[in-house]
This record gives sequence, structure tokens and C-alpha cells, in this order.
Amino acid sequence: MTKRKLKPHFGKLSIILLVVIAVLIAADLLTKHFEEAYVWTSNGPVLGGLIDIKGTRNAGCAFSFLDDNPQIGQPVLITVTALLLIVMVFGFIVMPNRFVLLKVAISLVIAGAIGNLVDRIAFFYVRDWFGLWMFGNIAYCNFADFWIVIGAILAAIDMLFINEVAVFPLTKKAKEFQAARREEEERKKAETAVSTGVSAEEPVELQQNEVTEIKDQTEDENK
Repeated sequence: MTKRKLKPHFGKLSIILLVVIAVLIAADLLTKHFEEAYVWTSNGPVLGGLIDIKGTRNAGCAFSFLDDNPQIGQPVLITVTALLLIVMVFGFIVMPNRFVLLKVAISLVIAGAIGNLVDRIAFFYVRDWFGLWMFGNIAYCNFADFWIVIGAILAAIDMLFINEVAVFPLTKKAKEFQAARREEEERKKAETAVSTGVSAEEPVELQQNEVTEIKDQTEDENK
């Protein structure tokens, strides 16, 4: 089998996405700073109760998980986030630039993860300010959370429907790639069968013939 070595893929797309990551991190941290400096508030929910602007501090993570004990929760969250960042950065570096949407998705997640990681390291909590009505309650978040959620959704869409190896390929490129890969696999099977002197369509039949021959030999010996 041919072994594929991982190697860096760093071209124009990667440079553009690095700039995008820097801009998104800056946008997240600046909005958090301005909210603290100018105490943003909408004085109650607006847009029919869908949105609320109010600074909150989250010592846990999503749905206030680990919020009760930040002395334990924050080191755990910092460690997990750092490890995931290492994996995502590695994936960003070695991923071929033809996977545009997936690389954009990873960039968004990296930007969001770094934005919240800075808060956790500096303050031992995350600064949230944007409240959104969901699941029967107002959940407060920030731009970093938006980057992570949007990136995760894009990655899921790409891997399910758009990517070359999509589970349910919908694009012409994905369908053509997977069809070509199936043809290549069939060709290799045929070449292997020829090299071993066995037709690619005969393995099951040959196995049955071998079983019959062994059975006949056993019966002859018993006679």
C-alpha cells in the first residue's frame, strides 16, 4: 500500500486565512474590552425578547458547565482548549488548499478558541455580552463563540455534502472524485487478481470449488 506523508500546504489561501484569524481574534477581544469600558446594555431584552446586551462573566463553559468550581474548571478548560488548538493548527497546516471550505471552518474555530483562551488565562473566566434567546432561556455569548459555532457548522456541511470524501456527496466535484476512486480500487483489485492468476469475479466460486474438492477427497479416503 502507498503511504502518504503529511506535509505543509502553505499558499496564498493560508496567508489570507491567517489574516482573517487575526482580524476575528481582534474583533472578539476589542468588543469584550469596549463592553467592559463602556458598560454596554440594552436595558432589557429587545427584538421581541430575542436579544439582550449585557456584560456577564462565565467561569465555566457552555451551559455553565464547571461554573461552580473555577479553580478546577478553568485549568481543565485551558488545558483541553490548548490541546485542541494544537490539533486544529496542525490540521490547518497540513490540509491541502483545495479543501477551501474546511480550511475556512478550521480558521473560524481557531480564532474563536484563541479569543476565549485569552480570557481564561488572563481572567479565569470568559467575558460574554451578547444574550440570545434559545432553549427557553437567554444564553450569553461573545464573538468567539459565534466563530466556533459557525466554523463547526461549516465543517459539518463540508464533510457531509461538499468535500471530496463527503458522506453524502452533492457536488459534481465530490461525485467525480468518489467515482474515480472506486474505479481506481476496482482496477487495483483486477491487477491483483491477474497477478495471482485469479479472476476478480471468481473468488467466491473458487472457494466453493475448493470446499467441494476437499469433501470429495475425504469421501474417497473413507471408501
